[in-house]
Amino acid sequence: RSCNDISMMMIQAFALLCLLLSLAEQQLYVVAFVSPTKCVSRCQYQSIHLAPQQLGEFKPINLVGDEERQIDRSTRRVWLYDFVSNAQEDDKILYEEAWDLQKRLMEQQLSRIGKRPKDPPLYDQFVPLHVDTKEVSLAGCDSIIMLQHDPVYTLGTASDTSFIHDYDGNGDNTSLIPVVRIERGGEVTYHGPGQLTVYPILDLRGYNQDIHWYMRALEEAILLALEKAGVSGATREEDVTGVWVSNKKIAACGVKLKRWVTMHGVAINVDIRSLENFGGIVPCGLEGREVTCINDAIDHKQYTLQEFAIHMKAALEEIFGITLLSTTT
Repeated sequence: RSCNDISMMMIQAFALLCLLLSLAEQQLYVVAFVSPTKCVSRCQYQSIHLAPQQLGEFKPINLVGDEERQIDRSTRRVWLYDFVSNAQEDDKILYEEAWDLQKRLMEQQLSRIGKRPKDPPLYDQFVPLHVDTKEVSLAGCDSIIMLQHDPVYTLGTASDTSFIHDYDGNGDNTSLIPVVRIERGGEVTYHGPGQLTVYPILDLRGYNQDIHWYMRALEEAILLALEKAGVSGATREEDVTGVWVSNKKIAACGVKLKRWVTMHGVAINVDIRSLENFGGIVPCGLEGREVTCINDAIDHKQYTLQEFAIHMKAALEEIFGITLLSTTT
């Protein structure tokens, strides 16, 4: 009988321990993923969904050279596909065309890397110094695309279509603005005239192999460009990606990585045209949050897309330690 009593006590103790562990796991889950918020219902859920994104911090890259090779910004040369600087104000690129260009540049990068057991040589992705940039665009090198799009809503791989107001119960879009589902992270966003969109196709082996660092570096480049443009008070916000001014979102970020090569990128609202169609969506799935643009945030100047692109190019060069070389091929 004594042995039976002891066995029963052990079973009860084990059951209690399992219950406590289950409760502890639930509590830890809540602590880890729920961020403080004044929003309710759907907004609370979205905060839980977005919380893991805001990780890591930006640290300047350490350019490492050796006895045979000097490494500085002049040797880290990156192609710039610039569809803004020499374009007319109304020149726009269809989303599918830019998407195809991104995919082609990524595939060229992946072909250069190859299916090797070892990483390619360090800094192998930069444009060699001996290449005549006026005659050839070397395939497989790091590239950055700058443009403005025709109006389009884009959805990430797991985006909720309910954040598009004109979607009906069958998932059909009843607005005149096309909707494209793509392979980036994040919720729905808008691209269109008056907005500078930047797509870096970079091999992070030459920068920092850390997706969280990369996201923070993109934000840092936007913050620096906004500072150069005279926008004050631009900042990050805890638990969400992007850049904010006076509690309004001025720039969005969404990326995809494959074997440490990046695609997709950032969009910065420059002039008032960029805000026209945000009313058709819940931007980035954040209920109750407004968007703004550079020309609403300053009163001393009204920027054109071309003028702000100058600041953005300089910021990208500084943050990523590179020199941009214009190409169209």
